[in-house]
Amino acid sequence: MRNRKPLFLAAYCLALLSAPAGAETPADAPETAVTLVAPEPVRAFLAKHLELPARLTGEDAQAVLTRRAGRAAADLLATEGYFTPRIEVRRTAAALAVEVEPGPRTRVDSVAIEFLGDLANEDAERAARRERLRANWPLKAGAFFRSADWEAAKSALLADVAAADHAAARLAGSRAEIDPAHAKARLTVVIDAGPAYRFGALSIEGLERYDAALVQGLAPFAACEAYRRDALLTFQTRLQNTPWFHSVIVEADPAAAIGDAVPVHVTLAETPSKRVGFGLGYGTNAGARGEVNYRNHDFLGRAWDLNSGLRVEEKRQALFADLGLLPDARGYRLGFGGRLEASDIQGLASTRQVLGASRSRVADRVETRLGLEWQREERRPAGAAIETDDALALDWRWIRRAADDALNPRRGNVIDFRLGGASTHLLSDRDFVRTQLRAQQWWPIGERDTLSLRGEAGYTAATSRFGIPQDYLFRTGGAQTVRGYAYQSLGVREGNAVVGGRALLVGSLEYTHWFGGSWGVAAFADGGDAADLWRDLKLATGVGAGVRWKSPVGPLAFDLARGSRSGRWHPHFALLVAF
Repeated sequence: MRNRKPLFLAAYCLALLSAPAGAETPADAPETAVTLVAPEPVRAFLAKHLELPARLTGEDAQAVLTRRAGRAAADLLATEGYFTPRIEVRRTAAALAVEVEPGPRTRVDSVAIEFLGDLANEDAERAARRERLRANWPLKAGAFFRSADWEAAKSALLADVAAADHAAARLAGSRAEIDPAHAKARLTVVIDAGPAYRFGALSIEGLERYDAALVQGLAPFAACEAYRRDALLTFQTRLQNTPWFHSVIVEADPAAAIGDAVPVHVTLAETPSKRVGFGLGYGTNAGARGEVNYRNHDFLGRAWDLNSGLRVEEKRQALFADLGLLPDARGYRLGFGGRLEASDIQGLASTRQVLGASRSRVADRVETRLGLEWQREERRPAGAAIETDDALALDWRWIRRAADDALNPRRGNVIDFRLGGASTHLLSDRDFVRTQLRAQQWWPIGERDTLSLRGEAGYTAATSRFGIPQDYLFRTGGAQTVRGYAYQSLGVREGNAVVGGRALLVGSLEYTHWFGGSWGVAAFADGGDAADLWRDLKLATGVGAGVRWKSPVGPLAFDLARGSRSGRWHPHFALLVAF
């Protein structure tokens, strides 16, 4: 197939239309409109890339259009598989029409994929892998031939070969033979896999405070194991997820191989080990907020991560400290922590002391955490009896984040599932099992807009809510839950206070229109409630609209929502974070 550069050619040719060489256009020369006539979707494709002028002035400019537009359109159509188009420029009474009849679209007639190097060996393992690679080829016989699909298919095949064993795989040759008369394409691809490689020595550059064993312990492979590209990506992700480095590059260069052993080189830049931070903020849920934070990534000189701080909000105050130990070879990390907390929300004043330990891991898109937490809570609901509750709860959490952008998602989803419980036989005042599922999905609408659906359900199985700390019960209402209601105002009425219940159900639908920059507007509908039993749930709904701004730390939202129960409008201001 001829080597075509249609977009550049079209831009070059049509740039000449407004100023043809060697002629001047009289000032009173009539203007002629230019129209494009073609069947859909060919017309939409040409209209997007051909960029015909809306009007032309003078006979010379019209002559240039007649000579060059057809050639540029033909090159563009060839990239979509139309190799025998009929293109004419006709003058009508009111316009100059570029008429395009694309002709039959070329389909793939046959595909031949050949392999050289180690992958061409005739053992059963290599033969099976060759068959898998051919089966995964996306541009199969019968499919329409497009230049973009042809190039993408070759790149995907090469990446698949290089993903395991064959780090030096290359495209040795490719050919697309086009038969315009019969609208057929015969494709041939030759991949030189090269030799099969193993992982070689690991070298590390950039360490100052930390020992090399810290980095080596995070490697998901050992010397002499078969080369796998995903192992390198996992290694880099593990290093990036630690607090010790702000820059990580993991490379394996087949050109530096010693025999069949590919050395792996890691280049690191360490973060400062100690940091003190101060913050001020405001949200309608908790009011004004101030925070001081101290973090030490090399606590006691052992690369342990200490995170401590004091957070003071209008409705809640907390003093906390967490210590994370080194991850093991499988990426699991032990952590220990504690906090003192006081809050006064919807007439429920409480103080709690918490001690806990956890084992967590982040692997690709999934984060898992298993924790054991002891909590003592004194709750003082206005107009009701004071109660002190103890619980030693085992809690398992699974989070999958599959959104295209962590801060400003337009496509994808986040799922968060928790399961935990406590027993009166183990330092707890009540037997209970708590489950909670939260999910949010985003769909792109048009070029900029987004539709999102959010849902949450939870239930705490127990004979009574009394004796269970509020962390294991449910309240809702406020920003990012059910807008149109005050923060945590939907729950169980106890005296003059709203306390947590054993059942929760929340849902939300939101459409956001972005204006092309950092600003957007949203319309939404929320519904939900928290109660002591499923049958007592009575969904409170809220509808409204708001303004969005893409800040450096995520979208800021200012919403105004009307709650169905009160009929009043409530403002909500918050940073939109998905769980």
